Amino acid sequence: MINKLCEKIRKTNAPIVVGLDPMLSYIPEHILKDAFREYGETLKGAAEAVWQYNKAIIDATWDLIPAVKPQIAMYEQFGVEGLQAFNKTVDYCHEKDLVVIGDIKRGDIGSTSAAYAAGHLGKVQVGSKTYRAFDEDFATVNPYLGTDGIKPFVDVCKEEKKGIFILVKTSNPSSGEFQDRLIDGKPLYEHVAEKVAAWGEEHMGDAYSYVGAVVGATYPEVGKALRKIMPKSFILVPGYGAQGGKGADLVHYFNEDGLGAIVNSSRGIIAAYKQEKYARFGAEHFADASRQAVLDMIEDISQALEQR
Repeated sequence: MINKLCEKIRKTNAPIVVGLDPMLSYIPEHILKDAFREYGETLKGAAEAVWQYNKAIIDATWDLIPAVKPQIAMYEQFGVEGLQAFNKTVDYCHEKDLVVIGDIKRGDIGSTSAAYAAGHLGKVQVGSKTYRAFDEDFATVNPYLGTDGIKPFVDVCKEEKKGIFILVKTSNPSSGEFQDRLIDGKPLYEHVAEKVAAWGEEHMGDAYSYVGAVVGATYPEVGKALRKIMPKSFILVPGYGAQGGKGADLVHYFNEDGLGAIVNSSRGIIAAYKQEKYARFGAEHFADASRQAVLDMIEDISQALEQR
């Protein structure tokens, strides 16, 4: 799957991923009204609104982008109905031949970690039959429990030719409380990056590993250092746009081949119509605003890479 991701980035010239992280406050009133008319102001009604919102954005952007990243918490908050919307979203993105990064941030050990990996990336045995549950192409993973938490995911990835992105240095303001702590003279995130590089050596695609890293756009100098520590790891970069990251901050996350990183924008794209810059589209044409936001993001990153 890492080879497919590289291929689609080259084809689209868009090293970006759209974060499908819907909140009801993002969804235009006309979609909410239609969903509530059919199912009432219920969890099922909320999930239906989320699904219709996602579908419209996917339809408007799929030809421009290589990948999407649905954040499962935004669906889990609506219970089983929300998870069904998550599953429908993943399946629909696959119909559009998009790479799906499941933002699940799981982290556990042993059989629990193996169950997470099977449910999101692999297969589950039911009697004499096997089934795929959510079936994303990549998943985000928390490394706090060490190799015991990562190995079950890597084992499934080897079998399925899928991948993971491991949290290394996240974009949130308080990330430094733990991630920046010095251990043996260097920050914890560098120790984690070294392990990511080592785990990745066991599962390589043609040029990049199936074991990638999450490094926030809000720490560009850190990204520069981590790129050197993990030369064969793809870096998933959150924090673009709404969290302050911009194209000029991101050039060090990429390798000389123009690959090696994929930049996420969530509400900056899916809720673009709420921004002054895209207000002209209006709520009725929210998906068109999302498409324009994707085009603008591609241009911003492309120009930054050309000027580096």
